[in-house]
Amino acid sequence: MGVPKRKQSKSRSRIRRAANAWRAPQLSSCQQCGSRVLGHVACPSCGYYRGRQVLTVEA
Repeated sequence: MGVPKRKQSKSRSRIRRAANAWRAPQLSSCQQCGSRVLGHVACPSCGYYRGRQVLTVEA
């Protein structure tokens, strides 16, 4: 069984745990309607993704 040879320092442990910190999602604006939308996701308000309409949205 794998056992650590040396004690892991507090700094090393905290650096590793810092990667799990919560970060706010990065939102970009839709090129068609200007609403805020997640990246790599079709806009829920107009249905466009990368300049093409991929969803039909009822008004």
